[in-house]
Amino acid sequence: MDHFKLLIDTHIVIGLEDPKPVEARLADISRLSNEYGVGLFVEGANYDDIARDRDEGRRRVTLSKLDKFQKLAGLPNQSDADLVTRFGPIKKDNDRSDARLLAALDARAVDYLISEDGNLHKRAARVGLSDRVLTIDDALQWLKLTFVAKTVELPHVIERKAYELSEHDPIFVSLREDYPPFDGWFERCKQAHRDCWVLEIDSEIAGLIIRKTETHSEAQTQHRGPKILKICTFKVRDEYLGEKFGELLLKQALWFAQHNNYDLAYLTVYPKHALLISLLKYYGFSETMRSATGELVMEKPTLRGALPALTGNALDFARANYPRFHDGAAVGKFYVPIQPDYHRRLFPEIAFGRELPLFPTADFGPILTREKDRTPGNTIRKVYLCHARTSMIKPGDILLFYMSKDEALAASQSITTLAIVEQVSDIDDPDELIKHTAKRSVYSPEEMRAMNPTPVSPVKVIDFLLVGHTQPAVGLAELQRLGVLGNHPYQSITILSEDQYRALRGAVDLGFAF
Repeated sequence: MDHFKLLIDTHIVIGLEDPKPVEARLADISRLSNEYGVGLFVEGANYDDIARDRDEGRRRVTLSKLDKFQKLAGLPNQSDADLVTRFGPIKKDNDRSDARLLAALDARAVDYLISEDGNLHKRAARVGLSDRVLTIDDALQWLKLTFVAKTVELPHVIERKAYELSEHDPIFVSLREDYPPFDGWFERCKQAHRDCWVLEIDSEIAGLIIRKTETHSEAQTQHRGPKILKICTFKVRDEYLGEKFGELLLKQALWFAQHNNYDLAYLTVYPKHALLISLLKYYGFSETMRSATGELVMEKPTLRGALPALTGNALDFARANYPRFHDGAAVGKFYVPIQPDYHRRLFPEIAFGRELPLFPTADFGPILTREKDRTPGNTIRKVYLCHARTSMIKPGDILLFYMSKDEALAASQSITTLAIVEQVSDIDDPDELIKHTAKRSVYSPEEMRAMNPTPVSPVKVIDFLLVGHTQPAVGLAELQRLGVLGNHPYQSITILSEDQYRALRGAVDLGFAF
């Protein structure tokens, strides 16, 4: 494999030695990069940023830090007009620096750009580069997954009451910093037996949501409704920020709201949490007002009853109304066979053995697996790899995952899961495959190289949004009875006719109307 190259921006470089909470993770990036031959680069835009610092002493110290990294050279100079055409408006010097960093990424001079700048992440998303722009925690997690063999316990979300949690747990440290009256508020949560979702790893709290059911008169939200889910606290510990656990907690909240007929979910968030705000907006939350303390109020109405007519594209509809989706005739429906081991990794929350009931009575029971890992299997956004030749799949189409035979698993030879296509790519180079799937893949680099992508036989990469799991799964005999399958299951991705899908649709129970 060619050596990977990471481009880091000014603020990341400064943070490598500044006494801030992120210092340990940044130092780990530097250490792992050195250990595994990953190049750390800076670009001329970094020097431009520093030149604007009027503090000469600080400027000199920062330049000395940049000297420790390789300087990216040989990039063609681009005019402001060229940068604006490709990367959007340049209204100030910092915009120009951001555009130059993205230009280096776009030119394939580096594999990834590491930045904590929320505006840069937004700009990257607008020009189709978001998968290659990583946060500090994304980068650290990518390094660990790609190069470090590590066996750890898969996390799961469990129900707790607030009084079961210790106010001295490390997860509450930064909450106190943001909200000085935290201790008094948390004591009231305990007294009220407030419900919580707790994400535990090795008996530690890695993530947490404290929730409350409110009426509109209590919530005073812009959107109305008699039953409103307030996400009082949404927190992932700093040590786990690169693990996609925020997405796991958000999935828990949105599925819960849809399954339990809430009219609205909302939370408040400080503007400085730009990446969390971006995640919330991706799944249909919108900013409706600002509180007296400066927090943004983010609201997401829950669609109930008949869906409105589709006016835009099906993918945007699914994102805005997640987990609900459009499944009219204009949307393709695809049967997707998947091997049991990859099914377990993609969908760990339903990897139950034969000795267990197919699905527990609680909506989201413990995650059970036969192996221990912590790949991105608990997220909403996932990726599926195969050598299928089909070119018919498009964003917004529906995927119906069929797990092939494994006598040890309860859902063997069944359709278990429904998802919505985000994008489809054909990749013919192993290194490009690893780079493309960095943020979402449950496949190891060795497995991806073993797929041997070539121009003659590229790997099809299907990025998708997990909508839900049918309870119970639809088994082989039922699929044959419905006319979805013949005597034998399909061995590759197959488009279903509208008649086949409509027959199957009645047997799929996601816990909400669709």
